[in-house]
Amino acid sequence: MKFRIHRDLSIAVCLLFTGSVVAQEAPQMPGPEKEHKWLDKFVGQWVTESKAFMGPDGSAIECSGTLSSRSLGGFWVVNEMKGDFQGTPTHGVQTIGYDVEKKKYIGTWIDSMTSHLWHYEGSLDKEGKTLTLNAEGPNLMEEGKMAKYQDVFEFTSENELRMTSRMLDEDGNWVDFVTGTAKRNFRANSR
Repeated sequence: MKFRIHRDLSIAVCLLFTGSVVAQEAPQMPGPEKEHKWLDKFVGQWVTESKAFMGPDGSAIECSGTLSSRSLGGFWVVNEMKGDFQGTPTHGVQTIGYDVEKKKYIGTWIDSMTSHLWHYEGSLDKEGKTLTLNAEGPNLMEEGKMAKYQDVFEFTSENELRMTSRMLDEDGNWVDFVTGTAKRNFRANSR
């Protein structure tokens, strides 16, 4: 009986020691890449002005609001947008990150006006100023059909951002249905 207790105790000590050595030698998690750091451009508080072109006559509806953007661990930005659409308060939450394996920017969008969870995938232009995110979602012009969309974010300066949402029409043309600008009025820490 004594031998068995000593043997079990020895095995337990060995496992404990091995576990602590393995824990100490665990590889360090990789940090944010340069593509993740690019997302810091969003971080801060912004005031937004936009126009939505929703009718067949092309008339514009003006909207104003805010964009509050924060970093999540240096890998993601969380953009929270609030506004007013013809007297109806609107609220949207967007995530944007970078998938190192796919070599693509990725993200999601949800809002208070639809039940669709949007999934993004996109890239930066060569100059590193414009991020274009592609998605698929409900067709705004034909109920029951899906369409391709793009959200485009162009940093025209450190504190100014141009935003465009567009849809691919049946003829293969991109049609802008929301255009707007954002001006940063406060820059928070990026991490």
